[in-house]
Amino acid sequence: MEYWSIFLSIVIGVFSIFYFFRKFNFFQRNGLIHVPPIPIFGSMTSFIFGRTSFVDLCQKIYIFNPDAKYYGFYAATSPIFLIRDPDLIKSMLVKNFEAFPNRKGFSENDLLLAKNLSSLRGEKWRNVRTILSPSFTSSKMKMMFTLMSECAEDFTKFLSTLPEDKCEIDTKDAFSKYTNDVIATCAFGMKINSMKDPTNKFYVNGKESTNFVRGSLKFLLLRSFPSLGKIFNIKLIDDEIVNFFKDIVKTTIARRDAEHITHPDMLQLMIDIRDKEGCRELDIDEITAQVYIFFFGGFDTSSTAMSFAAHEIAVNPAVQTKLQQEIDKVLKESNGEVSYESINGLEYLDAVISEVLRLYPPVPFTERICEKSYELPPALPGEKSFVVKKDMTFCIPIYAIHHDNKYYDNPDKFSPERFLNNKFHLNSSHYLPFGLGPRMCIASKFAILQVKVVLFHLLAQCELKPCAKTPSPLKFAKTLTLMPNNGFWLNIQRRKNMHPMLKSAIND
Repeated sequence: MEYWSIFLSIVIGVFSIFYFFRKFNFFQRNGLIHVPPIPIFGSMTSFIFGRTSFVDLCQKIYIFNPDAKYYGFYAATSPIFLIRDPDLIKSMLVKNFEAFPNRKGFSENDLLLAKNLSSLRGEKWRNVRTILSPSFTSSKMKMMFTLMSECAEDFTKFLSTLPEDKCEIDTKDAFSKYTNDVIATCAFGMKINSMKDPTNKFYVNGKESTNFVRGSLKFLLLRSFPSLGKIFNIKLIDDEIVNFFKDIVKTTIARRDAEHITHPDMLQLMIDIRDKEGCRELDIDEITAQVYIFFFGGFDTSSTAMSFAAHEIAVNPAVQTKLQQEIDKVLKESNGEVSYESINGLEYLDAVISEVLRLYPPVPFTERICEKSYELPPALPGEKSFVVKKDMTFCIPIYAIHHDNKYYDNPDKFSPERFLNNKFHLNSSHYLPFGLGPRMCIASKFAILQVKVVLFHLLAQCELKPCAKTPSPLKFAKTLTLMPNNGFWLNIQRRKNMHPMLKSAIND
């Protein structure tokens, strides 16, 4: 019996080694340029062992061969093509989208992650995208603008009335409360003030549901080997959190049906699809997954973008002064009644946000899976082209491209002026804060609008200043996400030179 156990162990070991390492020599076997891997860990060793941040690792891989259009690296044992050339990126994500239509998904164990728009593939993705797209038209944005403004006013009022000894705040925590309130009101019709009530269930569960990204190694493991999640029933989001979101969705749908309430949001579009002939109705799991990814995008990535924006505004007083002058001018011209059109007409605010998204893209990289054979051009002059097969993974290093001096002068410097009266960068394939092509972020307009609205109200009433905890220079934490080592900290006080019209309105 002991001999059979030994034999069985050897067989399992051989098959395991074959399974995990069957692609480990892919690039060498095909004569392709690649970053030399370390067994088991591939090109990820320094990140896995906590010696560097994920962004810094991506930068190191990006500069491995600056002249090549693409080359290979290994995420653990999985071979991945890194695409460096913006023209090739545009060709893959736009012109030849049908060959690269999908992203890597998640195990079906994680309902909220596996069934949302970002993870869906093929016809399922097209159907859901078609259903949700009308949520983010300009007319819908105008309706949501009023709701966002109310949240921003509550948020700013809280901060502007803080006592002096409470003015040093964690801005990421603060902005996540604002985005939480925006999603609650814009998606569920719920009025919440998380600054005043930080223990409300919507905020607490929302915060808990986004923590999986910070569990970097677990996240990377399940992304690299999604079958492990299914085999061992490993989940990134706890069932308790999943059930909370499902209950919220069920309750909201039941209330709207019973009281004949309609709301200008994506949830309403998914409710209304029930009455349309020829359209496939989404079940409660699918609806919950779409609402969750909308929530996650606002709660985590948007609040991070706001935090970086506030940081740069605070450490660049000239930028802050120029923004406040632009805001005060609009307040004067509109008699304090700020509209959707006037917010979107703020050119310098728009340039500041564009530069923040360049310097600190909310998602530092994106990926695509090859769905059919595709011929890559030669990586270098004199090299041969290469035909990639189905299921190969491609990585587009957004952060690294945004920091390449080939495309941006002095790329590590915060300079909003580069986007003033300059649409070249915004319309180029080397500016990718929301991706590119049919799978670019569906909610990009919503995300930018909520950033504009909160910065407008905040700078109209408050002064942002560095404090003792403000990181300088910024060094990224050793996590998957863009986050300073010690978080975001600023001193926020009420403006002494607030516009008289606004001061009068607040006092009234």
